[in-house]
Amino acid sequence: MNHLRRNLLLAATSLAFATAAYAKDPKELVIGTSSGPYSDQLKLGIKPILEKQGYKVKIVEFNDYVQPNYALAEGSLDANVFQHIVYLTKFATDNKLPLSPLITVPTMPIGLYGGKQKTLAEVKNGATITMPNDPTNQARALVMLAKMGWIKLKPNVDPLRASERDVLENPKKLKLVPLEAAQLPRSLADADYAFVNGNFALAAGMKLTSALAVEKISDSYINLVAIRTADKAKPWVKDLEAAYRSRAFLDATNKYLAGYEKTDYQLALEKTLKK
Repeated sequence: MNHLRRNLLLAATSLAFATAAYAKDPKELVIGTSSGPYSDQLKLGIKPILEKQGYKVKIVEFNDYVQPNYALAEGSLDANVFQHIVYLTKFATDNKLPLSPLITVPTMPIGLYGGKQKTLAEVKNGATITMPNDPTNQARALVMLAKMGWIKLKPNVDPLRASERDVLENPKKLKLVPLEAAQLPRSLADADYAFVNGNFALAAGMKLTSALAVEKISDSYINLVAIRTADKAKPWVKDLEAAYRSRAFLDATNKYLAGYEKTDYQLALEKTLKK
């Protein structure tokens, strides 16, 4: 009897929590993000738009790239903003999480910054170039170098997986030095040039607009808003997407996010406004 009573109590408690979650005010949104630039993007650009529509928006910052997706899947978050489609797809598949992309967001590119050399024209044979040592960002740097004509990659190499082994020609005998991404800003004191991810550049007090060259970000690496797949048709989801597509967010992007790569829908809106 005690066992039955305990099970009934647990069931009632679970039902109470489920009911409370279901009864959550639809005008209260909790959005997770990585601390730093993407949190600022939400605070300065999206939160004010939604609050004008009557929403109460709470932004929760994370210091890792694992917890935001688990928190979204379990319902602690309504959406998150920190990742690109490649990461989301793999993470959701590997962990069997019902998550989906909603819309892309302005994204910080990798930039090539001048260290000892202050212009691209000054590049000399044997120049030292530091770059990220993680496979994803190193591939982005190598593709940039190839597009600049400083190296040549093997034919048909996958641009998402290019590595130093795929360098076919290096006519300038460039010294490519892989480092931890967070160390790249400091490497500028000793290197001729350094590839630096946007978030680490800003954290080091560098301006994105001071890069000598920036990548054209592949669609695979544009950051996005992720939601639970089951929420796709909810009104707040449509309002969140509309906020990103709005003129107000474009204005905030131009004001606060100099050097970010704008989304296709923002570029299209700008083109329309110039007519």
